[in-house]
Amino acid sequence: MNTLSYKTASVNKENANKKWYVIDAEGQILGRFASEVAMILRGKRKPSFTPHSDCGDNVIIINAEKIQLTGNKMAEKYYVHYTGYPGGQRFRNVSEQLKRKPEAVLEHAIKGMLPKTKLGNAIYRNLYVYAGPEHPHQAQQPTELKINTIKK
Repeated sequence: MNTLSYKTASVNKENANKKWYVIDAEGQILGRFASEVAMILRGKRKPSFTPHSDCGDNVIIINAEKIQLTGNKMAEKYYVHYTGYPGGQRFRNVSEQLKRKPEAVLEHAIKGMLPKTKLGNAIYRNLYVYAGPEHPHQAQQPTELKINTIKK
């Protein structure tokens, strides 16, 4: 048996087979949805996954304003940001955030599930979130992906 015939294929940015997917967020639970999207962005569902390179796919999320949260999180979960001035800490609950900027809720959840490195920032740039059912990425010919039908 020739042990040299078993070579590990290391995927890099040039030879990664990246695809474009459109995912509808309507009626999905925020955390479960975000974890599935993070796995697709990272490329962990591919047999050629390489942990030190961006080998994941590009994901377009539509209908971000129709995401669901379980329990009483719409009123009790808060997003915090700081303006930079003394006493400038601001709080906004999820229902207010969905009214003002619905894309930010999904982006915040998905970014928190990616690595906190330069690689994580590069992977995050492959995510596109839109509030309505329209998106400007028709030229990439994305395929529709249903999150509930992915094999675990």
